[in-house]
This record gives sequence, structure tokens and C-alpha cells, in this order.
Amino acid sequence: MAEKRGAHSIGFLEFVVLAAATMSTQALAIDAMLPAFPIIVQQLRVADPNHGQWIVTAYMTGLGVGQLFWGLLSDRFGRRPILLGGLTLYVIAALLCSLTGSFHTLLGWRFVHGLAAASVTVTRSVVRDLYSGRQMAKVMSLTFVVFLMVPILAPSLGQLILLIAPWRYIFVVFAVFATMVATWGFLRLPETLHPEYRLTLTRKHILGAAKLVLGNRTSICYTLAMMVLFGTIMAYVGMVQQIFSEVFHRPNLMPSMFALCAIFMGLAAYLNSRIVERLGMRLISHTALVAFIVVSGLHVVIAAFGWEQIWTFVALQAVAMACFSLSVSNFGAMAMEPVGSVAGIAASLQGFISTFSGALVGAFIGKQFNGTTVPLAAGAMCCGIASLGFVLLAEKGRLFRAHHSSNETHDLKSTPIAAR
Repeated sequence: MAEKRGAHSIGFLEFVVLAAATMSTQALAIDAMLPAFPIIVQQLRVADPNHGQWIVTAYMTGLGVGQLFWGLLSDRFGRRPILLGGLTLYVIAALLCSLTGSFHTLLGWRFVHGLAAASVTVTRSVVRDLYSGRQMAKVMSLTFVVFLMVPILAPSLGQLILLIAPWRYIFVVFAVFATMVATWGFLRLPETLHPEYRLTLTRKHILGAAKLVLGNRTSICYTLAMMVLFGTIMAYVGMVQQIFSEVFHRPNLMPSMFALCAIFMGLAAYLNSRIVERLGMRLISHTALVAFIVVSGLHVVIAAFGWEQIWTFVALQAVAMACFSLSVSNFGAMAMEPVGSVAGIAASLQGFISTFSGALVGAFIGKQFNGTTVPLAAGAMCCGIASLGFVLLAEKGRLFRAHHSSNETHDLKSTPIAAR
């Protein structure tokens, strides 16, 4: 079992909840906005209702770009100051979004909002500082369970705010939540990167670390596998409001059905935390990925033949998202596992590739919306197949195999790279 370093008064359970709350600031800024899209489009006089999706796209673009440098800075200056600084910028950007008077200005501040939200990717580096191997996968899964409370509750929260206040107050809630998380982190989160492991930000060192991350087959292939799967989730988030409004004509059901699908993701993440140390990351994630492709293929058939009903959509989407959860939580751990010696840069590059490129994949799928659920289902199936291709590259064509190596039981931080 990996030994936890940097003992501090914060306990395991509190650490998991704090890490999840920190990462939840990202998802909250997406999911709570969904019910407000039609109102924002109307009040800011946006000509094309489909452009409401740009509110998510601008945020996700900033989120992807931001992940290029937050992790890098954390490798130089430490995790704690970078994380707290990013959350402070998050609060400022959210408040400025609430004050904007035009759609284009809103998109600009949403980009900054996403840029700031990208700082919480440093949380992955904190986890990697403390854990490795299957134990790291367990911690990430437990974090994911708490993290998924946000998509379960956020759309209903956004709808509740709209019942009692203008849409601008949704951004105020973002700022309040991030302030609470930042305060908690300031009081309780220790610095997990020891001074002797900090990088000097020279061109040689940065390029050396990037080469290590991008040149490792396991790291880059599992990152790309996450990227395409993440694109399916972004397509779902961008299209779900239109699907319930234009396909099923039941927009009022969107928050509850969205929450139901998220519950399945949370249950899957919890299941993973219970079985991953016994069965291994590869067996679980590879099986879940194959199941994701099968379920998405079945969804394509049902949607293409006009058999889609609201219950089939929710049921198939819930199962697909559970499979997504089992796959991605382990893919993330496996991508980080061989590059623990540069965890900050690794989190930055992996986060940029999976988030920014995944958002582009999701936006492309979203543009195909034609009044049916076929584009979403077909996009998910294609992304699942592409993800399987990357996994096969990572594993040299062998799926489901057990993988026992020294880095599953020893922290790679014990052998810093020569570039330090």
C-alpha cells in the first residue's frame, strides 16, 4: 500500500471531501447554468437559440487552456498557493459574469471563469503526491462519488434560483461556493509537494517534463482515451436541454432526469472504489468501455428506428454514464501512474488534452443536433470505439490483463527525475 506522506491534521475522509468539493467548482459552473440558457438567450437578445451552448463552450475553452499552466506553476511554487490563487480568480470572474450586459461580454468572462476553474486540476496532483497505483484509483473514485453530487443537484439548484431571483444570481452562488471551498482549503489543506521535488521553471526542465508525459505510451494513450469519452459527456451536457425541450417536449423533467443519470455515475464510482484494489484498474475499465460501446450501439438502433421514448433515453444514458464513470476514473489513475515524478505538469497536459480537445469533440457532436437523439447516441458510440483504439495502443493489443508493477505499491516521488 502506498504510504501517505506529509502527515497533517486533515484526515482521509476530510481530504476526500475537500478534494471533491474543490473539483466540484468546475462542474457547478456548467450544470447549474443549464436551466438558464433560454432566459439568457432571450434577455441578452441572442438571435440563434443554439448559441446558448456557447456559454458552456467558452467556459470549457478557458478550462482547457488554463490547464496548460496551473499544474506547471504548482510544480514550481507548490500546490497550495496555486490552488488558492486560482479559486480567488474564480470568485472574481463569476461575479463579473453576473454583472455583464451583453452576450459577447458574458462569453469573454466565461472564458476567464473557465481559465480560473482549471486551477482545481492541481487537486489531481495533490492526490498523486500522496497515493499511487490502485490506492490512487480508490481515492479518485471516492472523490468522484462526492464530486458527482454536483451534477445531481446543480440543475435543480439553478432552476430554484431562477424561481426566486434573476439568472445573474446563479453566478453569485458560484462565487459564494468557491469562497467557502477556498476558505476550507486555506485552513485545512497542507502543502503536499516537498521543496526538494519542486521544478525550476527553465525551458530545459519544462521540455524534459513534457517529453516524459507525452512520450510515455501509457500516459498519452489513456489521456486520449479519456479525451474522446469526455467529448460524449460534453455533447450530452450541451444537448440535454434541447433534447428534453424539442424531442420529448418535457423541459421540466430535465433536472430530475439529469440527476438520475448522475446518480448512476456516482454509484459506479463508489463501486469502483470498493473493488478496484481487488480486481485491478484494467479489468474494470476495459470491461466498462466495451459495455459503453454496446449500450451506445443499442441506443443508436433505437433512436434511428424511431423507437426512442423518454424512458429509453434516460435508461440507456444512465447505463452509458455508469460505464463512463468506471472507465474514466481508472483511465485517469493509469494515465498519472507512470508520470508521478512530474505530477503537476502531467495533470496540466493531460487535463488540457482531455478537457479542451474533449470539449471540441462535444461541440462537434452538439452541432449535429437535428431534433432527434441519433447524433448524441451515434457520437457516443464512435467516441467509445475511438477510446477502445487508444486503450489497445496503450496495452499493445491486450485487454483485461492484470498489471502489477512497483509503482502500484511505491510512490514514484521517491525517485525524482534528473531534470530537477
